Amino acid sequence: MLYIIRHGRTDWNLKHKLQGRTDIPLNDEGREMALKAGEEYREVNFDVCYCSPLVRARETAELLLKGRDVPIIVDDRLVEMCFGEYEGVENSFSTPESPINTLFWHPEEYTEAVGGGETLDELYARTGSFLNEVAYPLVEQGKDVLIVGHGAMNSSIVCQVRNVPRKDFWSAGIENCKLMKLK
Repeated sequence: MLYIIRHGRTDWNLKHKLQGRTDIPLNDEGREMALKAGEEYREVNFDVCYCSPLVRARETAELLLKGRDVPIIVDDRLVEMCFGEYEGVENSFSTPESPINTLFWHPEEYTEAVGGGETLDELYARTGSFLNEVAYPLVEQGKDVLIVGHGAMNSSIVCQVRNVPRKDFWSAGIENCKLMKLK
């Protein structure tokens, strides 16, 4: 089986700031969420966990799997999407003309990165590489694989696994610390 979960909350989540690759840690609520998720999903078997190199994902994985003998492997392909100069921007929706909003309102039209960020094609390429080279082969071997990541990065994986069109990129509604079974 293939499972995916988003990291616990951070202070930037609460302020509606674009985090991207900015390495923001979990806040106390996020740590509590990860511990509770660990209890809630204790009976779900995971043979291996792959996670983003960012601290909020790594800490979530460690708290979620606390007391379990599950290896946690960091893979750089699971890092969050890069939002370039828009990282740290608070509530981009309050500025409707902001070019980054195309990613959120019309993801199928987000074909060129803005402000030094990453395109959806680049995001899909690296997460697709992870799926094809790591996750799918393990699942085919009967392994239960957990991915701990981020909103946009996780959405790219969900869309690829479930063949969701890009216009519906955000439709999975990936909440913090909610486990999703993909395959």
